[in-house]
Amino acid sequence: MKILGIGSRINHPEYGKGVVTNVSSKHYWVTFLENGLETIDLNAEFEVIEGVEDEVDSVSFFDVERSLVKILEKWSDTHEKVAIADKWKGGKLVLEPDDGTANKEMPIETFFHKIVMVRDRIRVMEQKINSSKNLDDQEKVDLQQYITRIYGSLTSFNVLFKTKNDHFVGERGK
Repeated sequence: MKILGIGSRINHPEYGKGVVTNVSSKHYWVTFLENGLETIDLNAEFEVIEGVEDEVDSVSFFDVERSLVKILEKWSDTHEKVAIADKWKGGKLVLEPDDGTANKEMPIETFFHKIVMVRDRIRVMEQKINSSKNLDDQEKVDLQQYITRIYGSLTSFNVLFKTKNDHFVGERGK
């Protein structure tokens, strides 16, 4: 059996995708995307996505965690966990057409997740605009004003968020 080094990426059948952050004589310490830090036996069943060799003691947990956070922020649709207001947990969204056709229902958490994804994608677009080398300053300002108006159009959904820090803020709020 070959020992994986720190920084190896794996896919575990129970915990999902993760990165090896420490290795002991009997266990891997793995930080999983969905389940946090777990220890698994060296001979546990899992898929090696990308193996790293000769890195058992050369990278600290802090360095791996910082790298993992940067990777997730760069390639993921969401950057942070956002809580739905307690009163909406377990609720449902019902769209009732006036023409007598069937209602459309979905869990409100599903709808909330989609709103958060829209917000996060707008934030990524905003970052890309601000860091663009192909746009001049006036074009950046113009596009930023459109984004601010988009946020303003989405303020009706603020009622779904648990904390005010997660709210959409338009022109008046800035």
